[in-house]
Amino acid sequence: MKLSIALEWFLNPDHLPIIAGIQTGKYKEVGLDINLIEPEDHYDGFELLEKGEIDLHINEPLHLFEHHFDGIKSLGCYFETRGGVMIRKSSIEKLRNNEPIRITTPASNKITNTIGFEILKRYANKEGFALDKENVDFIETDFYHIKNMKEQDFDGAWLCFYNFEGIEAEHEGFENLFIDQLISPYPNFSALELMTSEATLNNKSEAIEKFVAVTNEMTRYCQKNSEFAKTVFYDYSKQEKSELMDKIIDDTLERFEYLKSDAVRWKDLADFLAELDIVKLDNTAYDKIW
Repeated sequence: MKLSIALEWFLNPDHLPIIAGIQTGKYKEVGLDINLIEPEDHYDGFELLEKGEIDLHINEPLHLFEHHFDGIKSLGCYFETRGGVMIRKSSIEKLRNNEPIRITTPASNKITNTIGFEILKRYANKEGFALDKENVDFIETDFYHIKNMKEQDFDGAWLCFYNFEGIEAEHEGFENLFIDQLISPYPNFSALELMTSEATLNNKSEAIEKFVAVTNEMTRYCQKNSEFAKTVFYDYSKQEKSELMDKIIDDTLERFEYLKSDAVRWKDLADFLAELDIVKLDNTAYDKIW
């Protein structure tokens, strides 16, 4: 049976268990034909899922609530990293002095900017200083956070995953303050949920059950065999092997986990989004997701 899966962005090591399942033929062994789709826009998968044009979608739990529709279902989280705002070392004092700062981000809109500022504001409150929203300018560019901070002199970057930007900064000796949930009091959402719809779950439950089982098997195998994981990633993605990507893969492997639906895991995040007036789900709608 064919299963179409829309990714959240472009193919990357966060998708390694699925890539491994395809490359090794493990999905085919249980009768599955897996089709991975790279979207043009970060949120395309939700519309495709609601319309029944795909079977599964991968995206951050934040967007599971933001783009909620009746019948959306979570199959569980399979990856979680640290995520937040990276401030270059030379701009930390500007931040603390409430001076105007420029933040590079791949997506600048009302919702992402509100969350990015909230992370900084909560960090500031914890550290005993204040921030004015008008002094933090989120500028939409692309995913090349370190490059943008170096070449365009941005003070920071928002929507950073530590297994990518944190590792790249370490690799390049780019000194920074990584403001994540460990130092700013907000619920983490830098993770990937596997989602489907109630209709798909009813029609393809056996296939989805097989997909989850193989994906969990591949998660375990990749974590125990890092060189195998690197080989299948480079072979499938056609990316050129590099020392930096090897380091990213090594860090990413530690952050995978078995898929398991969990209604409790993202409750604080749902409350956080409601507090910011981004999205408010009643208890019935929330409970139906799981």
